Amino acid sequence: MSIIVVLIIIGIVVAGGFLGGFIWAVKSGQYDDTYSPAVRMLFENDSPKDINTKDITENPIKSTENTIDTNK
Repeated sequence: MSIIVVLIIIGIVVAGGFLGGFIWAVKSGQYDDTYSPAVRMLFENDSPKDINTKDITENPIKSTENTIDTNK
């Protein structure tokens, strides 16, 4: 019977910790803007900087010995 009392006390302490963390997050502004982070990736218009378009347009695809010749 005493283990139930210990578990209830531990549960109340853990719940109080989570409640305190939630109250701290609300007061520090963590939940001020809940819309923008969810849709930020959908409206990002930046072009990728890793692609070098000069190499793509000037260097055609080079054939190798392992390609299949379909003109036979």
